[in-house]
Amino acid sequence: MLTKRLLMLTFLSALLINTGCVSMKKRPKRLYREVVERYQTFDALIVPGVPYNEFLGWGNMMRIRVLWSYFLYEKGIVKNIIYSGSAVYSPFYEAKIMGLYAQKLGIPESHIFYDTKAEHSVENVYYAYELARKEGFKSIALGTDPFQSSTLKRFTRRRFGSPIQHLPIVLDSLEQYDGLEITINPEPARKAYFKSLAKRQNIWQRTKGTFGGYIDWGKNKKKAEKL
Repeated sequence: MLTKRLLMLTFLSALLINTGCVSMKKRPKRLYREVVERYQTFDALIVPGVPYNEFLGWGNMMRIRVLWSYFLYEKGIVKNIIYSGSAVYSPFYEAKIMGLYAQKLGIPESHIFYDTKAEHSVENVYYAYELARKEGFKSIALGTDPFQSSTLKRFTRRRFGSPIQHLPIVLDSLEQYDGLEITINPEPARKAYFKSLAKRQNIWQRTKGTFGGYIDWGKNKKKAEKL
């Protein structure tokens, strides 16, 4: 089942967008327009994961994140996708589930990469960034919903040696996919011996993780190295 935390995030995202919040509505369009006008492209796009429910499917939040990654890939703005997410609150690796949907959409498997360590949004960015560096990618962007993008602005600006371009979802661009139905076999993404994060950590431990408390930046290192 979707966690209360995810449901609240979905609610807040929809609330901020639909109530006319300027940053939630205008910022995504502005950032996308600037990238297009500069003819800017990126070696990889980081896409944070969302828990998967095998009975309900990918759900609205995962749907728009995966569709947005496909949209940017089709436009030639990003060359590769890094899906990030462990099996946190359901027995499926979020990254692998998103990758299965992405392949159904038409993104070649050779252009999809996976981080299956991250259990929190800041970890999504950190582990995907480190994967990008390992793969030799030199330019990266973050593609997620406007609310999460806003909450991660300070983190991405201060803790990484190379810039991370924010490309929050422009919801209008996804209207062309309304009614699109995709089914996958989720079994390849299932984690053996799964135990929910809620059962592995108490609320204080999970809060520590939310703020990046379990990221190993290395001895005396304040930020991740340059790509």
